[in-house]
Amino acid sequence: MNIDRIEIEQADLRKLLSAANGDAALLYLYLRCGNDPANCEGELRLSGSRLSCAAATLRQLGLWPEPRKTVVLSGERPQYSEQDVMYAMQGSEDFRLLYGEVQRLLGRTLNTEELKILLSFERYLGLPAEVISVLVCYCKDRARQKGSLRNPSLRTIEKEAYAWAEQGIDTVEEAAAYIQRQNARLSRMGKLLQLLQIRGRSLTAAEERYAQSWLDMGFDEEAITLAYERTCINTGALKWPYMNSILTRWHEAGLHTADQIRGGDRKSVPKGASGELGEAELAAIARTLREG
Repeated sequence: MNIDRIEIEQADLRKLLSAANGDAALLYLYLRCGNDPANCEGELRLSGSRLSCAAATLRQLGLWPEPRKTVVLSGERPQYSEQDVMYAMQGSEDFRLLYGEVQRLLGRTLNTEELKILLSFERYLGLPAEVISVLVCYCKDRARQKGSLRNPSLRTIEKEAYAWAEQGIDTVEEAAAYIQRQNARLSRMGKLLQLLQIRGRSLTAAEERYAQSWLDMGFDEEAITLAYERTCINTGALKWPYMNSILTRWHEAGLHTADQIRGGDRKSVPKGASGELGEAELAAIARTLREG
């Protein structure tokens, strides 16, 4: 793709500069030009490990483009009227059955505004009734997992419905596969929080990007524990940038299990991974202290 000029937001530029990762900056510019991520390894001439690390850095910075399937919901969302709802209730047995099922799942009567939202799931998003039922159940489960004692509103469910539609999830099988992936992700994230001894609070957006990138890199639980312990020993607390520098260097060296890390010789293990502070780790500490 022939691009004469690329405009970068100042906030994004500051993020790239603070990361001090040339591979990540190169990958960011490559993607901003509209290139296919699948071709970047060959075109950028980066090794698999360097490319994986660069992608993980962009995810941590919130600069990685989220993949979407080609379901495009163009234009403004339709505004359904009370008359539209009335016609649907009178003329569509399928919609009446859906209405009754959603009320049963949520344990309450839907008001007119909620019926308009429900109608948009069927008419605008094109979600089959059985998929909508799975969607409602999923949102109920998520609310319980977050500690809520109340069922979600249709407005909350609407956000997830649009996410499903944009990903092309329109069959029960696709919905089940998506839910399985999300549950696996939440389970791994929950174990990671235990390893980091984080209790009684949710992660911030920045912390979640760090955590997800570590899981994406393929570290086992014991390896993450080693990095956490080393971080606490050297800094006195959980310092996310410092711990990230350790895991990133292990990842670049191809070390993802505790056995690999312990068994690697000093040429394979990056400075600081064996207890000695390397330049990158010292820089991470200095950056952490500057940030307060």
